[in-house]
Amino acid sequence: MDLSGYDSASERVEVMERILGENERAAAANRAAFDAAGAAVVNLMSAPGAGKTTLLVETLRRLAAHRRIGIIEGDIETSIDADRLTGFGASIALINTGDGFGGECHLDAPMVASALPRLPLSELDLVIVENVGNLVCPAEFTVGEHRRAMVYAVTEGEEKPLKYPVMFRSTDLVLVNKTDLLPHLDFDLAAFRRNLEMVRPGVEVLEISARTGTGVDAWCEWLGRPA
Repeated sequence: MDLSGYDSASERVEVMERILGENERAAAANRAAFDAAGAAVVNLMSAPGAGKTTLLVETLRRLAAHRRIGIIEGDIETSIDADRLTGFGASIALINTGDGFGGECHLDAPMVASALPRLPLSELDLVIVENVGNLVCPAEFTVGEHRRAMVYAVTEGEEKPLKYPVMFRSTDLVLVNKTDLLPHLDFDLAAFRRNLEMVRPGVEVLEISARTGTGVDAWCEWLGRPA
């Protein structure tokens, strides 16, 4: 077989462009559905274990009595995080990417579209998409959201904005979480902020502890701002 004219790199680019193009069309349809329902949508991203679900529990404790909230919960397997959020007044739709979506390490727009019929969208004010824990792939796929936020734990080290710049460049807000652990770590918060400024100049930053509740009210205020 003569492969002299075969350009594998070009084929990969074409496939990726096709995938992203299809995702953009699905994201536009999702966005139209959110807008028609009058629901603000935030795509919440992070590495595994950064504290997204703990933050959402604290968020629901503060907001569920005043705002009608939906959660689209993304995980590769299990309902562990969705179960943790049950009982706090939110409508929850679980997406396991290992169940018919190839076990992807992110949510994309078609996956989110599959969850919409399981939410009372017209009755919601706010939808938070808890993306699959990953510092790379979720940043590459819009799902129709109005804004993006990411949770970053101080246990992850100061260098991550430099090593994973796409995630940090894609977000509107960085929530620096687990600050209650700072006295027990050698994490250099000032160095982290300098690294972040290098890749995402001017991005809004909130220092929080989802475990103790410090800073969560400021996050809730951010959720209430118009997009």
